[in-house]
Amino acid sequence: MTKFKLLFTALIFTLLAGCSSTTAVDEKTRSYAKSHQLAGQASWYGNKYHGKRTASGERFNMRANTAAHRTLPFGTIVRVTNTANNKSVDVKINDRGPFAKGRVIDLSHRSFAQIGDINKGLAQVKIEIIDDSNTFRYKH
Repeated sequence: MTKFKLLFTALIFTLLAGCSSTTAVDEKTRSYAKSHQLAGQASWYGNKYHGKRTASGERFNMRANTAAHRTLPFGTIVRVTNTANNKSVDVKINDRGPFAKGRVIDLSHRSFAQIGDINKGLAQVKIEIIDDSNTFRYKH
């Protein structure tokens, strides 16, 4: 009987450990992002990925105002401003990337077209966190 109680208790603790939250990690990420203005080169992606799943689980829509960032939590709304012409667009982070050296954000086709020349494909930008209240790590 004692072995059963010990096994049962261990099972309960194991199950409870699986219910832990990642809130502390999210808060740390949010406070870092809010305290650091991000800047660098932006690029865009479109047709090749249209309709495919993003890292967050959403389907990529090249006509939506979305973006890929390496570390910002999914659901974060950022304002991306082209430093050459001062045009800006608000986008939701729903994917991971860019993976090309020197780039800080990949914008959807629509988003990039609002701030830069699609034919050039690249723009120097600054990124500001606008809203991180709807962030999430993964979509299950």
